Amino acid sequence: MSQQKRDPEGTRRKILEAAKEQFTSFGLAGARVDAIASAAGTNERMLYYYYKSKEGLYVAVLEAMYADFAGQGSSVDLLGLAPFDAVRSLAESIWAHLQKNPGWLRLINNENLHEGRYIERSTKLREAISPVVELVRKTLARGVAAGDFRGDVDALDFYVTVVGMGYYVVSNRFTLQSFTGRDYSKQSTQAAISSMHVDMLFSYLRPTSKQQIHCMLSADERNVEPVTEYSRPVSTKV
Repeated sequence: MSQQKRDPEGTRRKILEAAKEQFTSFGLAGARVDAIASAAGTNERMLYYYYKSKEGLYVAVLEAMYADFAGQGSSVDLLGLAPFDAVRSLAESIWAHLQKNPGWLRLINNENLHEGRYIERSTKLREAISPVVELVRKTLARGVAAGDFRGDVDALDFYVTVVGMGYYVVSNRFTLQSFTGRDYSKQSTQAAISSMHVDMLFSYLRPTSKQQIHCMLSADERNVEPVTEYSRPVSTKV
């Protein structure tokens, strides 16, 4: 009788996938370890062997889902696009991911109920977000160099703003429908909201006339103090 080949990485992956379903559906408190083990085709002992505790598995799920979200954003090819088109492409890809993965939003909402006390244990999240923020920084820099964007936009703040735009409508779609009578889960409504958000982002990124003039000046010209009647030299001739 042949012995079944062990696949520790496969078992670990199955446990993680089963845990995603439990935690996104029931939260940390409601998720059941026995249900996770059963869905993964293993036993509870293996779950504790790989992840130490239910909370450790929960943190691993958070890390995996955040990494997946950030990786999706950083994988968008923006180099061949003009700056405005690049911002549109990145924003729409982020919003589409949120719309297709409401379970991830439920997980985030659950962790916020815990005030982030579990996710702060992770040492991997900053590594996950760095590539997409760097992509945003390079895109903004290209826009500034082309004269299309203002030069004082913080890349991390801009990224968080883009995510927030898409997050609110998806996360609150049920209460919004009850409150406003409009179904924000409909594709046509989502498309209209996305178009509005893109216009808002573009309006913010465009430099004002004063900022455009400032960008056109050389460094020396920017530092010259304007001459006023108070700064003119006084004549010594009688």
